[in-house]
Order: sequence, then C-alpha cells, then structure tokens
Amino acid sequence: MMLRYALRTVRARKGGFLGAFFALMCAAALITACGTLLETGLRGTIATERYAATPVVVSADQNVHQTTVKHKKGKTKVKHKAKPIAERAWLPGDLATELRKVPGVREVIPELTFLAQPLAPGGAIDKDRPAYGHAWDSAALTPYTLTTGTAPKADGDLVIDRRLAERAHLEPGDRLTVQSTQSPRTYRVTGIAAPAQEVRHQTALFFSTAEARRLAAHPGQVTAFGVLPTKGTDAAVLKRSVSSALHGTRAPHGTTAQVSAGDGRGPVEFLDAAAARTKLVSMGGAMGGTSLLVAVLVVVGTFALSVQQRHRELALLRAIAATPGQIRALLGREALIVGAAAGTAGALAGLPLGSWLHGRFVAMGAVPATLQHTVSVFPPFAALAATLLGAWAAARISSRRIARIRPAEALAEARAERTRPAWGRILAGLALLAGGVVLVAVLSVLRTEPASTPVTFLAVVVLASSVALLGPLLVRAAVAVLGGPLALTGPSSRLARANLRGHAARMASVVTPLTLLIGMTCTVLFVQPTLGNAARAQAREGIRADWVVAAQGPGVPAEAARRLRTQHDTVTEVVRTTVRVGLDKYAAQGVTPGGLTRTWDPDVTAGSLTKLTEDTVAVSELAADQLHLKPGSPLKLTLGDGTPATPTVVAVYARGLGFGDLTFAHDLVARHVDNPLATSVLVSTARTQTQLATTLREFPGTHVLAPAAADSIQAARQQANAEVNYLAMGLVLAFTAIAVVNTLAMSVSERVREFALLRLAGATRRQVLGMLRTEALSVLLLATALGSGIALAVLTAFSVGMTGEAAPAVTPLVYVAVVALAGLLALVATALPGRVALRVRPVTVATAKE
Repeated sequence: MMLRYALRTVRARKGGFLGAFFALMCAAALITACGTLLETGLRGTIATERYAATPVVVSADQNVHQTTVKHKKGKTKVKHKAKPIAERAWLPGDLATELRKVPGVREVIPELTFLAQPLAPGGAIDKDRPAYGHAWDSAALTPYTLTTGTAPKADGDLVIDRRLAERAHLEPGDRLTVQSTQSPRTYRVTGIAAPAQEVRHQTALFFSTAEARRLAAHPGQVTAFGVLPTKGTDAAVLKRSVSSALHGTRAPHGTTAQVSAGDGRGPVEFLDAAAARTKLVSMGGAMGGTSLLVAVLVVVGTFALSVQQRHRELALLRAIAATPGQIRALLGREALIVGAAAGTAGALAGLPLGSWLHGRFVAMGAVPATLQHTVSVFPPFAALAATLLGAWAAARISSRRIARIRPAEALAEARAERTRPAWGRILAGLALLAGGVVLVAVLSVLRTEPASTPVTFLAVVVLASSVALLGPLLVRAAVAVLGGPLALTGPSSRLARANLRGHAARMASVVTPLTLLIGMTCTVLFVQPTLGNAARAQAREGIRADWVVAAQGPGVPAEAARRLRTQHDTVTEVVRTTVRVGLDKYAAQGVTPGGLTRTWDPDVTAGSLTKLTEDTVAVSELAADQLHLKPGSPLKLTLGDGTPATPTVVAVYARGLGFGDLTFAHDLVARHVDNPLATSVLVSTARTQTQLATTLREFPGTHVLAPAAADSIQAARQQANAEVNYLAMGLVLAFTAIAVVNTLAMSVSERVREFALLRLAGATRRQVLGMLRTEALSVLLLATALGSGIALAVLTAFSVGMTGEAAPAVTPLVYVAVVALAGLLALVATALPGRVALRVRPVTVATAKE
C-alpha cells in the first residue's frame, strides 16, 4: 500500500520531485563517467601493432618487485607488490640461443626499439605520432614489406613507412635528417615499406643492423624477441613452452624475462599505455570519490529542501494517525522511485560522457590513444546502485525530524519555521567542522603531491558539509550583521531581511551548494599554481647560467653540448628520469658534474656537489627526511630501466621542488633512459646569444634562450598539465553549479503563495523581485565569505606542506571571475523562477487549494 501511495504522490507532485530527479540524474551520469575511466585503467585493451605477426613476444619485466613476509600469531603472511619502472628494460641478446632450442620455435627475431624522430627544416615531421627506429631485420614482426626501393645495407641507408613518405613527400633517393639518441644525421631513403595491417599510433624507421645497434646504445642487448612458431604449433602452447624454458632467466641487472601473447603483447609494445593504466585508475578513482562525496552532499540538501516544502502535507499525515515508520517508509519509497528513474537516465547519459572525457584526455596527452576506452555494464549498474542508496539515505536523513516529532508540533512548524536550535544538528556540524580542521592540519604536514591532493579536496567537502549543518545559525548570524544596512535600503531589502531571519533553514539550503561551488572552484583553480609557482621560483633562484639551450624536438644532443664547451665556459647537460627507492617513485635528474656550481645552485645544506660522480648522489631535504639520509649514507635504488644501484649520498639540498628529489651524474642517467638527449643545457659564458646560436646551427630545433624565457616556456608547460586537472575536476564543478541553480529554483518556485500574499498586501511586482535579488545577494555574500574562507584555509595548508611557506597562489582576476559566475548563477536562478511565479494573478493563487 505504501508503494502505491508513493507512486501516486510522485505522479501528483512531478514538479516537486523534479529538482531531486535532476540532482540524482547528474550524480549518476558523473559516477558512470568516472567509472568508465576507472574500468579503462583496470581492463582497458592495449592492441598491438608492431608485433601483429608475432604470436609470442619475450621481453624484460617492466616492474620493480617487493616481497614482505610477516609472522604474526604463529601465521606467516607473504605479500608481493609490483610497481612499473619509468624506462624500457632490456634483455641480453644471447638469450636468443636458448629460445631457438624450445620445441615448436621456427624463428627468433631480435627487436631493437629506440628514439628516431624525422626532422624537416621547420622541425619534427608528424609531431602527433611518436617515431621509433628499428633494425630492418625485425620488419617481419609486423610485418612491413617493401613497396618500392631496397632494404638498408649501409650505415647511411634508411627505409621509412608509407605514411611518413606520403606526408613528407619522400621517395627513394631523397635525403632525410633523423634525430635519434646521438647527433642528428642525414640518411638516404633507400625504400618505402607498408605494414600488412594499419599502424595508427607510431611511425617506423628502419636502419641497417649495425646502425640500429649503434643508435640503440645498448651493446649486447635487445628490446624484445619475436618468437615465430613452426607450422601447426598453437600460440598458447608455444607460450607455455617458452615460459618453461625461460623460468628463472634474468637480464644482466636482475630483471626477469616475461613471455606475452595475445592482448599481452600490447603493453610490451606501448610502455606509455601500460603506465597510463595506473594513472587512469588513480584519476578515475579520485574523480569518482570526489564526485560521490559532492553528490551525497548535494542530494541530501536537495531532499531536505523537498521535505521542508512538503512539511504541511506530512504534518497532516501525522495528524491523521500516520506513524513515524509509515512516514519514513513513504519518503523512502518515493526516493527509490525517483532514484530509479534518475539513476537509469543518468547512467545512460554517463556512457557518452565518459567516452568524451577519455577522448579529451587523449587529445591533451594525459592518456595515450593506444589505451582503448573500455565500457561494460559495471559502471552504469554501480551508478544506479549508488543513486538508489544515496536517494534512500537522503530521504531517511531528511525525514528524521518530521517523523519523530508529535503531530501537533508538526502542524505548528508547517506554518512557521522552528526557531529553537536543533542541538543534534549543531553537534553534528561542529563534529564535521572539527574533522575539517583536523584534515587541514594533516594537509599542512603532507609533503608529496599524491598524498596531499586527495586530502585537499576531502577537506573542502567536509568543511562544506559542516556549513550545511550549521547553515541556519550562520544565516541568522549573517542577518544580525547585515540587518542594519538592509533596513535602511528600502522596502524590498526590509522584506528580504524578514525572510532571511524567519526562514533561515530554507536559506541555508541555498548557502550550502554556493559555498561548495566557490570553495571547490577556488581550490581546483589555485592548487596547481601554488605548487607550480613555488617550483618555478626555486628553479629561477637556482639557475646561475647565462643562457639555456632547449630543443623543439626530443632534446639537445650531447654533441651540441660538446661544441659549446670551451676552456673558459661551463656547460651543464640536464637529463630527467624517474627512479624507485623500494616501491616509492622519485623524480630524478642527471647533471654534468664539471663546473656545476657555476650554472646550478640547488641550495646545498649539507655535504658538497664537488663529490658528485657516477657512484654518488645528491638528495633533496624531503627525500633525506623520508629515507633518513645524510652525506655518507648509502642509498639502494632502482634506476629508470630497472638497473639496481647503491650510490653514496654526498649532498643534501633545499630546492627539491624545483630540481627533483635525486640528482646523479649525467652519464649515469643517460645510459639508463630511453631518451638520453638533454632536456636543457645550462651555459655559463661571456659569449652572446647570437654566437651560441651560430655554434649550434647544425642542430635543427635547438634554441638559445635567456633563463627568463626558459622559465616562461616552463610556465606554459605547467599550464598545459594543469588543464588536465581542470578538466578532471571540471565535471564535479559543473555538477555543483547545476546543483546551485537547481536548489535556488526549487527554493523560489515553492514560494508562489507567499508572493501572491505580498502582492495582495500592497507590494508591487518590482518590490517582490527586488526582495528576491536582495535575498540572493545576501546569500551570495555569506557563501562567498564561507567558500573563500574554506579555500584559503585548505590552500594555505597545502602550500605549507608542499612548499614550506604559507603562500597560496591566488590570482585576483580569476577569483573575482569565480565569485561573479556564482553571483550570476544565483541571480539568474532566482529571477527566472520568480518572474514565472509572478505571472499568475495573486487572487488566483491565494484562493487556490494548497
């Protein structure tokens, strides 16, 4: 019976449930979209291209492993963890001998993959596709076959793929300059090859075997082995045979060889896509978690307002003997009906939203196109379940008071809002406020971005939740402050003051989403600049060089740095990578030790950089604190390509935010990265910019910049990276903005009778609209103060933890734009429903049934 009554209520009050439906639908769409990203990270397919004709691929393990054994209460627990390394791990070339002995193996083809960027006079050709070099012997792995010309035989010969030939208008006999791991070299195109199937995500250049080995710069090692079966041998059987034969086989640095077949070949080929899985899982989880918290806060507020608008109806039900359990059951079933409809619509809308979001991440370079977007029934069903649970919980929370108080009190409160404080609500609000303060305090001591970012947004949501519970008190306090000025500004302002004072709970339901919108938006927009500006400031203070050499292409070749280096000038090559200490990831760089202090000053606080060699390392104060290091301490780590090393700490420096946590000698890092070209070259010299540029004229794409110009380029790169975060959180902010409009529209629409009575009492239409504007501006002022205070507290704590200084980077113009946008939303969402409500004749509304 209660379900039938709930269905009748929903049909009869479609307009009243529209706001809740819209809020739940947006929440479901957002959760579904985030869920598809999460699922793509967990199960997304990485299709192979290069190894399409190779059933089995043998490669080096791309992970660092850690096994811990715990003995507790007579039981032994073994836990194994693995984390990906940053660069490509290599295999010993003589492993081919063992592979050829495996039954069912027809041929073993060694593979070399290395950087090989074709250059045109204006820069790189086809910048949107990565270009890799290979030995022509491995063309059969795809396979590539010659369509014209001949295979490369001499060191200066080159075969290019058909797409590159078409885009660059190249034919056999033409010349093409290629920037690989060494100095740029011009090759003669001897042939053009086409793949047996479409290759969409990479450009292939094929060299002679000797030249490929020279450019790969890993003597005696290979990227992978393609294993071709004999006729009639099944790929799965061959994989098991190869795995059994290689069991326990390790690369020179200790990495275990792994065997891949089927879909497992893709991650071997596209290392960036495999690494992007972890990033997408983290991003999708963070977005989904934040979205869920915001959705709960918004939906609870929406249902609270909806229940408040039905107070008289529910009070009458209590008066005619409806029990508290029946009231709760009625509201719960209504919520489930609305939640089911909204959740279904939102889940369906979330699927294309997730696809669009994945496409934008690919376009921004945050996720490689090789990681294919994956969609299944799990995200929509999870969103539907979350929507149903959220709607039911919101209805239960919102109905607590109306279901608990006596019928006579319910009827009394239906006409006049309760003035006595709700102590349970106040205590809960104070508890959340205390929790938010604790989170802010914790944030001020977190010194790594992965740890601080989730706490940052959680703190904003928790503090906004405390505002939701303490809202009526805050509104009354604001009225006490603004009451005097409002009383002096005309009848509309006096009406607004009376409404704010007499309907504090209703106004509080509007303050909450506005506070969340302003607080969350300011946090999202200013958290990245706070970190980026501090890092750039440290870099500016630490670069002593007169000039910085940068490149448009893959990097600055070592030969370019050698030509700049003279007896009186100091040239420091900088190459960047990521290393693992245990399973923890640290940003690292390699720098040329000679004359380092003339070009670079990381603010050494202990030890000396003069002792920096291939057997030593300098660490930041953060790394030293986390790893308990000091000069003289050994540091056991894993380099970018999986090579273990144990250098000795010789210096500790303060500017780790600007220069990374670990600093090695350049030559050590260059041997263990995929791209050994310098990201920048610092030059201390008396020569002019023109003289340096003349020296580098043989190196296309290199530019000599003043340190200030190099800093501007770095700022542009940081802005591009920040745009990914803006997009990720933009949907949450859009949902919050929709909630603001939704709540304001609901709040105004239910006041039709009030407006009619005011008109009958002598108020003009203009005065009623003026009252609404004043109410909206008053609420906006309070929400701006609360939201700005929340954002400032959180950003200051973030700044203290990450940079050591209470200096959040707040751009005044952007802040004003945020408040102006919130104000525009508030005014429009108030004025439009208000004008619609005032179109009906007052007498018609006043004499109509409620």
